[in-house]
Amino acid sequence: MTSMEKRLQKELQAMTKDPPAGVSVNTNSLSSSLSEWVVDIEGAPGTLYEGERFQLSFKFTSRYPFDSPQVMFLGPNIPVHPHIYSNGHICLSILTEDWSPALSVQSVCLSIVSMLSSCKEKKLPPDNAIYVRTCSKDPKKTRWWYHDNSV
Repeated sequence: MTSMEKRLQKELQAMTKDPPAGVSVNTNSLSSSLSEWVVDIEGAPGTLYEGERFQLSFKFTSRYPFDSPQVMFLGPNIPVHPHIYSNGHICLSILTEDWSPALSVQSVCLSIVSMLSSCKEKKLPPDNAIYVRTCSKDPKKTRWWYHDNSV
């Protein structure tokens, strides 16, 4: 078993044993090497996304946890949010330049739930149309410009 697989096995155990509120790993979606996960997220009570259900895709390279996972929303229900593009890409610094090996699937999920929970208005990023037309399929190849810490 590789060090990536050991780390992911440990994280999977933690996420199934004591998951954060509104977050669960879709165990039917796990690849045999644990390199791809689908995580189900439910909007927190009292927020704009209360009761809504979303799915996140996590893809891990063999360099995980030293290399951040690729994380994006999946499927037809992608949250309308100022930091989430309609193709599922998420503008969140811990997914790129602020990644640390001390972070985990759980901490990423908590950050995303927190980002959704603090949103005051459901609206797409202002550059959504051009970004979705011109971006790489891999959000980690995007050079994000973090200019708004209000959401």
